Amino acid sequence: MEATTTRAPSAIYPSLTGRTVFISGGATGIGEALVRAFHGQGARVGFCDIDAAAGRALAAGLGGGNAPHFEICDVTDVAALGAAIAAVRARFGPIGVLLNNAANDRRHPMAEVTSDDFDRLVAVNLKHQFFAAQAVAGDMRALGGGSIVNFGSVSWMIKGAGYPVYQASKAAAHGLTRALARDLGKVGIRVNTIVPGWVMTERQLRLWVKPGSDAEIDAAQCLPGRVMAEDIASMALFLAADDSKMCSAQNYVVDAGWT
Repeated sequence: MEATTTRAPSAIYPSLTGRTVFISGGATGIGEALVRAFHGQGARVGFCDIDAAAGRALAAGLGGGNAPHFEICDVTDVAALGAAIAAVRARFGPIGVLLNNAANDRRHPMAEVTSDDFDRLVAVNLKHQFFAAQAVAGDMRALGGGSIVNFGSVSWMIKGAGYPVYQASKAAAHGLTRALARDLGKVGIRVNTIVPGWVMTERQLRLWVKPGSDAEIDAAQCLPGRVMAEDIASMALFLAADDSKMCSAQNYVVDAGWT
């Protein structure tokens, strides 16, 4: 199976022009598509990633008047994550959009998971979402509102096998979204979850898409074709823009009808 040609989202959202956006895990895959999409809308994009080479290359390749700002960061280090967010704030001003994209879906059979493994998996797949939201809430309050987008997964909905802590963390992200939506909504901060299906990123194609996957996907999805990173970015643009000003505490599933 091969990924289809990368395409830019077709909708234009004027409210995103000049808005400061922070994206975690932005160097590759879905994160890269997010960086490219928001940069294309004229937003001031800051992003972090543990992959320094890919992050620097992406930022350098999107030069011009609104070139993105990249910070090397392991999101499981809460202090480092806060410093990365502060660096973007210092460069571009108060953060009005947060996209909690960073995650790691490495497989981990139940019998092999140690206590340290559990803590690390929760840290990368859930904990950083809370602390990133905590770090930008003051900015959004001062701006009179903002948009926080957490990232879930259909994996726990379809009862996937072989990565239970990842699935538990992604299920918990839905609860985090609803709790934060209530706590922050009165000051105009919207909190939603994007729930991707099986997205054909380079990582998925390299590690998890195997012979027989085409038949599995075709049988599960209502729609033909494959979910691409740009499809996720299109939903993220809508949720970040003022067009979704009355949307909060919701899960937006982009999975071609799998679930």
